[in-house]
Amino acid sequence: MSAKPLRPTSEHIQPPVPEPQERFFLEGPRSRGSEFWSVLTIARELVRGFRALHFVGPCVSVFGSARFREDHPYYALARSVGQMLARMGFTVMTGGGPGIMEAANRGAKDEGGISVGCNIVLPQEQKINAYLDRWVTFRYFFVRKVMLVKYSYAFVVMPGGIGTMDELFEAVTLIQTRKIESSLDEARNHIEKHAVEHFGLVRKRLIRPARALGER
Repeated sequence: MSAKPLRPTSEHIQPPVPEPQERFFLEGPRSRGSEFWSVLTIARELVRGFRALHFVGPCVSVFGSARFREDHPYYALARSVGQMLARMGFTVMTGGGPGIMEAANRGAKDEGGISVGCNIVLPQEQKINAYLDRWVTFRYFFVRKVMLVKYSYAFVVMPGGIGTMDELFEAVTLIQTRKIESSLDEARNHIEKHAVEHFGLVRKRLIRPARALGER
């Protein structure tokens, strides 16, 4: 992996408050003018994301719940993950919110690493956390997910809810369909080192069910 990238200057990009009609983007066809305006809005949002994240260096995205507080063990675990990734020279990327996202970003800052966030505008607005060097806030979930995948070389999935599962399966689907690459050898080596060797597992013949015990 290349040397640790230089810290970017802080760049805080916040879109204007979304107009009400944006809520109806996915509710079926509208006028041609409205659809064309949506295309321009989405293109603008993509370009904003590209410009904000182009120079942040190789990232690892950490996914997880926004609801874990600072005193929760999962918060501490995510903070340790952020520290580890920063020591390895990666930029830590999250959704930019509280909970697991905050913890991972905070861990990166603990080690002097680079911390970035891809925030999302919600009806009950999600506030960005205080541990970001750079962030960008999106209106559209699918644009946000493009950014989380595009600039990441790996993904860490922490405990979370439906949103975390959505991010997980987005990444898994892209790997399954070979839109992004995943090394089987690397996965095998990781499993051998951290499961087989660590726990001393030995391959044995499967135990057959005993009919006398009513097993099938």
